[in-house]
Amino acid sequence: MSKAKRKQETKETKQGFTSHLLALRSMVLRMALVVFAAFLLVFYVFNKPLVAFILQPVLARGIQVIATRVSESLMMQFKLSLVAGLVISMPVLNWEIWRFIGPALYPKEKKAYWALLLTTITLFFVGVVFSYLTVFPLAVSLFYEAGEGIATSMWSVEGYFNFILSFVLPFGLMFELPVVIYLLARSGRVTAQGMGRARRYFILGAAVAAAILTPPDIVSQILLLIPILALYEISVLIARFIKPVEKAEESAA
Repeated sequence: MSKAKRKQETKETKQGFTSHLLALRSMVLRMALVVFAAFLLVFYVFNKPLVAFILQPVLARGIQVIATRVSESLMMQFKLSLVAGLVISMPVLNWEIWRFIGPALYPKEKKAYWALLLTTITLFFVGVVFSYLTVFPLAVSLFYEAGEGIATSMWSVEGYFNFILSFVLPFGLMFELPVVIYLLARSGRVTAQGMGRARRYFILGAAVAAAILTPPDIVSQILLLIPILALYEISVLIARFIKPVEKAEESAA
């Protein structure tokens, strides 16, 4: 290969890399603008109904919600609007990511991308809804009853919102475990037999993760640990029926 040709290829490579960086920057900027617009929409239009919705579990039990700092109520509304803005922006954000990586994927990879994306989003919301409708009310009742007759329950509004996030988001993340195991099993990195042998180590790791991800009380940790262990057993079943890519191709051949 001549020196001039090598220089030409190097120049084209640099130009391609630069164009990808510019496209990535444009994508990130558009995504940030979408999230900001959704944040403003939620904050100025849907803020009050959302606040009433998240306060309903404690107000229904007669727990008084207070603000201990001047900016606490406003900061809670900012955080709530930002989280809600991210949620309603997800279709647009996913479309932007698809526009960026889609042209580089093969037809089978495109189908797999959308299938995994929809599964991931569905499992995350199932975990969040499951925790908010079932486990979270039990935790609120437990903490309320634990202090009944000892002290008047007055919960900080921002502290309560932070508690909700620290409670439901780990459930949403943990519900992604079947997807992670599917990908690992498909790549041949894990097997059902190996997961069975590693069960005791997973239980230990899950207990540590529950202690880190949840508020510092044993009840919340146990309430998160039990679904994690159930999801692990489901993941073992998934791994049992999944063939690694190489073996699947050999069987087809």
